[in-house]
Amino acid sequence: MHSGRKQEHLRICIENDTRSGTSTGLDRYRLVHCALPELALDQVHTATTFLGHKLDAPLLIAAMTGGTDEAHRINLNLARAAQALGLAMGLGSQRAGIEEPALLKSYQVRDVAPDILLLANLGAVQLNYGYGAAECRRAVQSVGADALVLHLNPLQEALQPEGNTDFRHLLARIAEVCSALACPVIVKEVGWGISPLVARGLIAAGVAGLDVSGAGGTSWSKVEGQRSATSSTAAVAATVAAAFDDWGLPTAVALDQVRKACPAIPLIASGGIATGVDVAKCLALGADLVGMAHSLLSAALQSTEAVQGRLEIIIRQLEIAVFCTGSRDIASLDHSRLASWS
Repeated sequence: MHSGRKQEHLRICIENDTRSGTSTGLDRYRLVHCALPELALDQVHTATTFLGHKLDAPLLIAAMTGGTDEAHRINLNLARAAQALGLAMGLGSQRAGIEEPALLKSYQVRDVAPDILLLANLGAVQLNYGYGAAECRRAVQSVGADALVLHLNPLQEALQPEGNTDFRHLLARIAEVCSALACPVIVKEVGWGISPLVARGLIAAGVAGLDVSGAGGTSWSKVEGQRSATSSTAAVAATVAAAFDDWGLPTAVALDQVRKACPAIPLIASGGIATGVDVAKCLALGADLVGMAHSLLSAALQSTEAVQGRLEIIIRQLEIAVFCTGSRDIASLDHSRLASWS
């Protein structure tokens, strides 16, 4: 059942327009151009450290898929590219592999990417449906991950006919997992953003990092609305889902608000990031790492070389953006490098 849903999600994202009805909000910002940078382009450095792991660029290949043969091929292409370029990678939700062990292989990429920062992934709501520290530990150990991501997706679950919608007392369960696991725990949304109030609660619960994952990229309400077209209640389900096409906090808004509210937490920005200039804007808004998913999917369907080529373009765009703000490294990108307007 889980593998079938994963395959359907992947097919819809490949074949259909699943973009959010709202923008990322990054279009409200411009990087301040420095006409006299007083440095050479080859002096620019994009290396960084996240959760103690050195990266050659502040990029995370964000969670996409798993649980099917096609997903395994995609994950291997992504992992090989991450290894070659010194980037981080997140895996798709591993629930399918936990409940159907034969599917675990589709998430396993350590043999081709021994050195990358690798993030395991489970739905946080599963902690209200029988999961606990043991399942979380298994998700991490089964793929040799360095950290666990617990994703929050209340809207997606509410729109799924088979959705798990009991989110009661979940913060306390997340705190228990943070306390029980030896590795860091990161919490992320799946494309509707994390608010400052939720961020503060998660930090108090002991999470090691947050991914704001704002609106502006893939809309899982659209995905679920299109998926429901094959059900007996298609018209009603699709109509319900359509009201949420532009739901959520845009990526730039969520990022800016959470960084101001939580100045010290390691922070990932994702949701509709498409270029190296987008990456630079997110870094200036306070992100430590920037995640990309759908913009890499078509390349991941082709080959490792296609993924690597796409990422090399993004990294080159980032280098030029840093250079043209008069910065030597990504640590120099802050709010002073941004101009904004309504």
